[in-house]
Amino acid sequence: MTYNLFEEVVLLRDISEKGLKKGDVATIVEHHPFADGEDGYTLEVFNALGDTIAVITVSESAIAPLTEKEIFSVRSLAV
Repeated sequence: MTYNLFEEVVLLRDISEKGLKKGDVATIVEHHPFADGEDGYTLEVFNALGDTIAVITVSESAIAPLTEKEIFSVRSLAV
């Protein structure tokens, strides 16, 4: 699946070096297509106040689209 720039997605795995958890929401800021491999995406992660807390690059298999059956919640950032 190809995602659009600035689309919000959910992480499917922890990114422990950045304190991020499976289920955290991120915004796509760059697409990295690969001819013979899995596409990648650069994501920006914001805190509840809208401040950037991380910019990460992940493979497409590490993210999923948001769905209507999901809700947002708040947790403390684990650093």
